Order: sequence, then C-alpha cells, then structure tokens
Amino acid sequence: MNRMYRSQRHIYDITRRYYLLGRDQLIDRLRPAAGQAVLEIGCGTGRNLIHSATKYPGARFFGLDVSTEMLTSAIEGIARAGLTKTVRVAHGDATAFAPQNLFGRAAFDHVMISYSLSMIPNWNAVLDRALASLRAGGRLHIVDFGDQRGLPRFARTLLRRWLTLFGVTPRDDLEKVLGQIARRHGAELSFERPFRGYAQYAVLTLPARQTMP
Repeated sequence: MNRMYRSQRHIYDITRRYYLLGRDQLIDRLRPAAGQAVLEIGCGTGRNLIHSATKYPGARFFGLDVSTEMLTSAIEGIARAGLTKTVRVAHGDATAFAPQNLFGRAAFDHVMISYSLSMIPNWNAVLDRALASLRAGGRLHIVDFGDQRGLPRFARTLLRRWLTLFGVTPRDDLEKVLGQIARRHGAELSFERPFRGYAQYAVLTLPARQTMP
C-alpha cells in the first residue's frame, strides 16, 4: 500500500472526487449526535474525516489505515483544517484492529467504510471488525463500487477492466452478506444502488439492547 500511495497521496483527493461517488451523501446521512464517536475504517488521506468533523463539530472522529503514506496526508490535512482536537488517526489493519489499543475506546456510535471493501481481499473480516467496534444501537455506513447494473454493458465492462488495473473488485454480493448479518443480529438494513448502480450504499443499524460478541 505504501508503494502504491507514496506519490498518489498528493493527488488522490483531486482525482478521486470524479469517480468515488456517494461519499458526500454518506457524510450527509451520518448525523452523529453531539458527543458521539465516529470511526472510519480505511480513512486514507482523511478527506471524509475532515468533511465530517467540519459538518458535525460536536462529535469525535477517529480513523485508521494500513498505509502510513496516506496517514501522513491525513495528519497534515487534519492539522491544516484545525481539527486536531476532534479528529484522531492511527495505523491499523482493517481486518484485525483493536480499537481499545489504537484509540483507548472499545466501541463507537458510527462506523463508516468508504470505497475500501473493494480493495481489501478479506473484506468479510473488515465487516466483522466493524460490527465488533459498534455500540448497541450503533450504525455501520458503507459506500463502494456497485455492480453497475443500470449502465450500458460496454460501459460496465470498461469500468470493471479499469478498476482491475488498480486492484479494485466491486463486492457484488455485499447486499446478500449484509442481509445475512442483519438477520443474524436482529439488525435493520437499508440498501441502495445510486447512480444507476455505479455505487452501492448501505446502513446497518444494530438493535439498541443487543451486545455484539
């Protein structure tokens, strides 16, 4: 990851704004209450954390990423935005992190994952860690590449080939997997496929009185 992002981190946010669709909608729907804690898994340059902390100044934000190169950009951006008191980032593996060790807290009110599941081979393990990091009644927010079902076939084929060049694999069975999780834990699942299926957006809300294993 460091090799990939060593140079890309400087232009990452400028270039990705045109095709990582749905990130701002996720932030708009986040709506953390004052005093609540939000964790972003795969925070990258900190773009989402900075936007979220600016929009919701009463909440606390945390982020982790496996790339120290991207975290360097995140730390620099957070400092420039004057958000060092409300946003904190740490180096961690999305499939095997312990929030208590990284941030000194066991659980969060919201966890968001933006365009990271499609880049992590063991993405089911990321979902497991995300759920284990949520408080009872907490919400998991996900946006990522969808199956492009509403796009013309040639456009879908070209997009898939292009994403492959960057090691990106859309998780076409994400809705099915989240549905299984929701049924297993008595959670509520909202799932959308905006932009003609270019993206997929999900919110999974845990029951208020259930304690995750």
